[in-house]
Amino acid sequence: MPSSAPYYLKGSPMTIRFNRVVGWLARHGVSLAGTAEMSVRGRTSGRMQRVPVNPHTHDGGRYLVSARGHSQWVRNMRAAGGGELRVGRTVRAFTAVELPDEEKLPILRTYLEKWGWEVNQYFQGVTARSSDEEIAAAAHDHPVFRITVRS
Repeated sequence: MPSSAPYYLKGSPMTIRFNRVVGWLARHGVSLAGTAEMSVRGRTSGRMQRVPVNPHTHDGGRYLVSARGHSQWVRNMRAAGGGELRVGRTVRAFTAVELPDEEKLPILRTYLEKWGWEVNQYFQGVTARSSDEEIAAAAHDHPVFRITVRS
């Protein structure tokens, strides 16, 4: 019997340690290939939760993609509607709107082109070279938020 739970792939202990290092580096002003540390208010705790992310630009829009699926930061973002991106002392507040699955294809393809070396393992065989149909079929498992940085 298939599970009705939304897709989420928990990070391995090694991945969790790597993410801590990437987040620490971003907090201290070092961005690896464009990474940043995102803070979003927890939907139950009310405290700011931090996680390293790969902000992605496509056709002039800025996006956050959840490679691992419907994670805690995704659930918090849905409730909070925005957060902050940090690299060193530069903190940018943003609002976020989740995209419907039918709008995700071009963003997911270009995201996989840029970040596939890091995230392909979470896309269950889908890569930047996959067909439009294959990427579209995976879209439901990978939330995408269009972000607008507040000035």
